[in-house]
Amino acid sequence: MKKWSFYSIAIVSLLFLTSCEAVETVFKAGMWWGIIVVCVIVGILLLIFSKGKNS
Repeated sequence: MKKWSFYSIAIVSLLFLTSCEAVETVFKAGMWWGIIVVCVIVGILLLIFSKGKNS
């Protein structure tokens, strides 16, 4: 079976999704990535500050 390329997936999604649904999907993915990145950064900062107070 042939692998799906990025372009073929994009064309299929454009055919089946309206523009509003496509934009909504992109923003939902971006929102979740943003939340994950912020949580990781806050966790790293808390780890660094807690190690600094113990020393």
